Amino acid sequence: MANTSSRTLRLLSLLQARRHWPGLLLADRLGVSARTLRRDVDRLRELGYPVDAHPGVDGGYALAPGAALPPLVVDDDEAMALAVAIQSHLATGDGGDAALRALTKIIQVMPRRLRARLDAVRSSTTPAPWSTDTVAPVDHAVLSTLALGCRDSERVRFGYQAANGSQSSRRVEPFQLVPLGRRWYLVGYDLDRRDWRTFRIDRITTAEGAGASFAPHTPPFDDVAEFVRARVLGGAPGGRHRVEVIVDASADTVTARVGRWAEVQPRTPNSCTMIIETDSLDGPLFALGSIGAEFTVITPLELVTMAADWGSRFVRAGNNQP
Repeated sequence: MANTSSRTLRLLSLLQARRHWPGLLLADRLGVSARTLRRDVDRLRELGYPVDAHPGVDGGYALAPGAALPPLVVDDDEAMALAVAIQSHLATGDGGDAALRALTKIIQVMPRRLRARLDAVRSSTTPAPWSTDTVAPVDHAVLSTLALGCRDSERVRFGYQAANGSQSSRRVEPFQLVPLGRRWYLVGYDLDRRDWRTFRIDRITTAEGAGASFAPHTPPFDDVAEFVRARVLGGAPGGRHRVEVIVDASADTVTARVGRWAEVQPRTPNSCTMIIETDSLDGPLFALGSIGAEFTVITPLELVTMAADWGSRFVRAGNNQP
């Protein structure tokens, strides 16, 4: 009976992972005969799962939408991904009661090892709400390893791919995880570069604990979320560019969108001046695009040229659509 139940769950997992399964291939994956597969499919139907069967040479099985939502089967990484995503959404203050109920249900049935990983992520995360666009995927095993390093003050080693594609090996004393916009970031003290750094977690590979604890360094910032926001958007104080832009949106709207890393001065009820000191113009231009309002660049001239170049490329991309 235990074997039958286990096989039924395996069948359900396979049907959820792929839109259509040829019957022979599905039976082979389960290691059963076609007749046994039909019995297992019938058992799923009795449990409320709508499984469509298509006869013929090209026939097979597919899990169809039902009138009610039956239980789902997810693996460890999928469960972690769901829980972390809901946790991040709740941290922005926009999750609502349904999200909280869903998270509670997931945590309730999680094995102890997954709960420990999730608790580490939760305790090591500082939310930095900025955008609610689609989040870039991360390896949740990497995320958990980094979170445990933050929580337990354990050094970590990982491979890292820079923006230019170059690969490096890093030894870091992890401090905090920060979800910002569409990405997750690690803030930590880089032992080889002897400086505080921000790492995009979707660029981190093969993270592992180094087995060595450390006494945390005193960070050069009071607000880790603002530190990440400044690094990501190029808004570090004293940068070589002084960006001054008039935005056709209220000061409150612009501040809510870009955060405190920019100085925002009201002009009229529907316009403001945004000022940024930065080493890179990419971040301010990206932030201006995210506001969704018209703007006029006062300085520097390079930003005008860059905005025109970006605009031309976006127009060409739009014209190339089929």
